[in-house]
Amino acid sequence: MAGLPPGLLIRTGKFVWTTMWRTMMAQMAPASDSGDYQRPTSEFRSWLDADGPYPPEADRYSLMVGLGCPWAHRTLVTRALKGLNNAIGVILVVPSPNEGCWVFETPFQGCRTLPELYRRAKSGYSGRSTVPVLWDGVTNTIVNNESADIIVMLDRACHHLGTNADRVLYPDDLQATIDSWNDRIYTAINNGVYRCGFAQTQTAYDRACAALFDLLDQIDQTLAQQPYLCGETVTLADVRLFTTLFRFDVVYYTLFKCNRRRIQDYAHLGPYLSRLYHLPGVAATCDLEAIKRDYFGNLFPLNPGGIIPAGPDLKL
Repeated sequence: MAGLPPGLLIRTGKFVWTTMWRTMMAQMAPASDSGDYQRPTSEFRSWLDADGPYPPEADRYSLMVGLGCPWAHRTLVTRALKGLNNAIGVILVVPSPNEGCWVFETPFQGCRTLPELYRRAKSGYSGRSTVPVLWDGVTNTIVNNESADIIVMLDRACHHLGTNADRVLYPDDLQATIDSWNDRIYTAINNGVYRCGFAQTQTAYDRACAALFDLLDQIDQTLAQQPYLCGETVTLADVRLFTTLFRFDVVYYTLFKCNRRRIQDYAHLGPYLSRLYHLPGVAATCDLEAIKRDYFGNLFPLNPGGIIPAGPDLKL
């Protein structure tokens, strides 16, 4: 092996690594024929309803979350803003770098991993076992695993269970505006950073990166005129944007190649991020070390060495 020309070593290494990389990426981040990341849809979509099988009741439901996951984080932020900490429990899972799945810190319902619990909730289930999960402790099943649904339920169906009666995050008069922001933010930013990081062609990456920063620039201009996306009050649109922005400079800027500029480089997005972070209860949901550990330590195809960077220090 030592006698092989360096050029042959390089070509062989690139071929082997590229083949392995594409195989792993196909499992972790399915892509279209053009190399664009395609996020699978959530499969558990039941709702909390006073007249349905899952009535909103205190001490009945729990959120299963991983602290590094932005989709799970938005449910924790909503729970905090609504004052639901005493009514809705939290069950933590952590990613296993060797097993490629979420694992319970302590076994739950006889299950060690989240995929085991998914299969227990739905016999024969073969889809992705993701967080967040809204778990019903009475029927011992998964109610919903779509974060966009869960935060609406926490705001509306569980409103009477919270201590912040004046905080409405999805008010009737702003729903159309919130939904419009959510659609754009999900495509270009929430999922957009993943489309950058998981892109499997240069064209797919360029397309995702351009859309990401075009919308960030537009939002920065909007925030020059008002404190929040929909005006003077925080809404679910801000919650959904916040968890991506909080991870941006720490993870997405480097690991996902979203490095055209940092959030703290924007005149208005930086202060906006700080404003949201300092809302009562929000900072307690944020764990930068868990975020860095989960992304840099577990996304092997993007960071084979598993080295976790020391910084940066967010000035919030």
